[in-house]
Amino acid sequence: MRAKSVVVSMVLLTVAPLVFPQDGIAQSSPAHAHIGHVADAFRGTPDGMGLLGAAQAEAAVAAQHAGFAARDLTDLDGMKRHMGHVLHALNPEEAESGPGAGYGALAAAQGVARHIALAAASEGASDGVKTHANHVATSANNTVERIEKMIELAKSVQESESASDAEEMVEELAALGALLAAGDDADGDGRIGWQEGEGGLDASATHVGLMKRGEGLGG
Repeated sequence: MRAKSVVVSMVLLTVAPLVFPQDGIAQSSPAHAHIGHVADAFRGTPDGMGLLGAAQAEAAVAAQHAGFAARDLTDLDGMKRHMGHVLHALNPEEAESGPGAGYGALAAAQGVARHIALAAASEGASDGVKTHANHVATSANNTVERIEKMIELAKSVQESESASDAEEMVEELAALGALLAAGDDADGDGRIGWQEGEGGLDASATHVGLMKRGEGLGG
């Protein structure tokens, strides 16, 4: 992927967290409480937002700075500087400071997968919750895998001794950054589904929305 096209794709990334009426979810059932953790509010996230919103926000920062790094593949210092920014947004344990919110896309995406699975496993969870929870979790786990690869690449770039050594890794990292939200048409059928290797955070958000409408959770 050419660096210029990667940078353009970064500009198109948006964050659209879902907001549920928290009280209605929390009091309705254990399944709905876990859905609320994903979609509406979770203790410890930036501003107490839902885990999915936190993942979207941190992923957007990481993708943006991966794109910045790819603007000039001859500038090793610049690439390394942006790797620190990428790492902070993905997992602040890897970088103490940066433009992220300090929670990390990795922890947030892992939380999405964990709590939506808890929703599906809760007593009284409907068939609709169970079905869409699988879709949400699969897409979130795809995102976790991409994040882990990005962390590996960013750390390798930081260890590079020349721009030529880092160039391909930065391009790959920027391409992965663009997939965090959008996902990937891995099977080449012209569409991006929720399936393993395909869906990203956008797919998780879509299926949380379908779950919400199917369960009459308001909004």
